[in-house]
Parts: sequence; structure tokens; C-alpha cells
Amino acid sequence: MRLAALAFASSLAAVPVAQAGETAPRGVIELFTSQGCSACPPADRLASELARDGQNLVLTLPVDYWDYLGWRDTLASPANSARQRAYAATRGDRKIYTPQIVVNGREAAVGGDGAAVAGVVTRAEAGDNALTLPVAVTAADGRVSVAVAGSRTEGELRHGEVWAFSVERSRTVQIGRGENAGRTVTYANVVRKMTRLGVWNGDAAKFDVPADELSHPDSDAVAIVVQAGSGGQPGPILGAAQVDQPKIAPTLQSRLRDPL
Repeated sequence: MRLAALAFASSLAAVPVAQAGETAPRGVIELFTSQGCSACPPADRLASELARDGQNLVLTLPVDYWDYLGWRDTLASPANSARQRAYAATRGDRKIYTPQIVVNGREAAVGGDGAAVAGVVTRAEAGDNALTLPVAVTAADGRVSVAVAGSRTEGELRHGEVWAFSVERSRTVQIGRGENAGRTVTYANVVRKMTRLGVWNGDAAKFDVPADELSHPDSDAVAIVVQAGSGGQPGPILGAAQVDQPKIAPTLQSRLRDPL
């Protein structure tokens, strides 16, 4: 696992990082994982490393379809499993496994393979695969406000959905049974709830919602994702942002990509 992480870091060394004061994510990395999957802990560690690095928006989505193996995943959600299946159907390969990462809603790879993940992220940053849509999110006074820019060129996708993911930045779980019995695993940016805010049609759009409509009892941040397609047929991710929940930091403002 350590070699995989080093391979990932070295492969990204030549890629320019954001300028000072800029916090744009280079990509959105979704990890589909399970506490009942013996191959998943290395991927969980890699996801934690990438989340700490901060150059990408990392989302961990525990799935529930391995629960029958002897341990019921304490963080899993049927919605996470449905999202993974929808991705597989949209890609057309129908490959559903753990650990699996999906980058920018486009390409999948084995989640514990650092070199493979690095390759997918690098390809995601190139050309039409990059996150080019500016998104800004602020959290204050018990509300979450999202601003999505309009398309800048004719060739850009001009239709999608705006989703809010309630996330728990870090959760450590002691696994009592199953393939990982006795292990203690820490998960980064665990998705606890998904909320569809509305449609983006290519023009600048704003959404303002009460924070409690997006929150989960264990979540402490909200990630915003603008994605082509629909919840049942998710397409490429166009832009993203993340902010602490107002109940954690009421005055914190976070802007990913250019301020609008």
C-alpha cells in the first residue's frame, strides 16, 4: 500500500498545483468501499491520504451489498450502492466491485491501486474531462448558499443537476466480524446523505437552502457537485465545492474555483 501511495504522489509531482489563495479541486474522487471487504482497507487509507492532500475532493461511499458476509457495514447506505450501479450502467461496463474509485463521474479504477488511481486522475484533468465549471458555496446563519456559473464556451455541457452531499470528514470504525474482523479503519469524507438541489441548464444559477435540510446527525461538511445526466444516469462531473456546516463553523466561507 505504501508503494501505491508513493506511486500516486510521484506521478502527480509534475502537475501544477493551485496558485496561492486558490482552492479549486483538481478532481472529484469517489471511493466505493465496504467494511466487509478484505481488499478495501488499503483503498480507505489511500482515500484518507488524498483527502489530507486537499488537491482533490474525495468522497467515500460505503456500500451495503457485502453485509451478508457476516458484518453489517455501519456507514453503508443503499443510495451509495445505487449510485455505483448507476455509474456502471452509464459507462456500459457494468463493473461493480469494491474497492472501486470513480473520478469526475467518468472513469473507474481499482481503489487500492495508487498508480491506477493516479492515471485516472491525470486523464480526468486533461481537456474536456477537467472540472471547468466554477462553483461557489457559503455557509452562514443556518443556511447553505450555492452559486453555479454559466457555461463559457459552446462546446461545454450545458445541462446537469446540482447535488449536496452531507459528509463526515473522519470516522474510525472497529470492525467486529467478517473479513476484516479485529481491524480498525478510518474513513475520510464519508457520504451520509445526498440531496438534489435542482437543475443547472447552462446559465448562472443560485440555490439557497436551510442547512438542516442537507445535514445528517453525524455530518460536519457539505460537498456540492454539479453533474451532467441525472441521479439515475450520472454523467461527467462539471464542478464541485465543499464547506463546513453552519452548525460547526457558522461564519466560514469556502469557494472552490473562481469567485463568482
